[in-house]
Amino acid sequence: MIGLDTNVLIRFIVQDDPAQSKIANVRIEKACRDEQPLYINHIVLCETWWVLSRAYKLQKTDIIDVMEKILYTKHFAFEDKAVALRAVKDFKDRKADFADVLIGMKNELAGCKTTFSFDQATKSLANFTLL
Repeated sequence: MIGLDTNVLIRFIVQDDPAQSKIANVRIEKACRDEQPLYINHIVLCETWWVLSRAYKLQKTDIIDVMEKILYTKHFAFEDKAVALRAVKDFKDRKADFADVLIGMKNELAGCKTTFSFDQATKSLANFTLL
């Protein structure tokens, strides 16, 4: 298995840097042809959401579409695909960032009763307590 960093995934998705995008495309396409899974962890998913929303100013619905396409690509492997899919689903109806939704879910699965936060956007999440 080969891990992907956020910058490689972003170059593959956005195709904004001709030189780096070409390298990303060649490596990812070769891994797919060789049936070599490409591993994407939760940090990369969170950074991808952040880069697409902040740097590229994509709308929430567009980012959700990208995240779902990533999560349903058969050549990608994930830290915990079920949790990531659930986070994308819950993120659709929340004001909180994708990372906050995922943090709450991961903490809940780890046995946390709640997650303390100062972030006002987390008040809509059942597994957070706003301080």
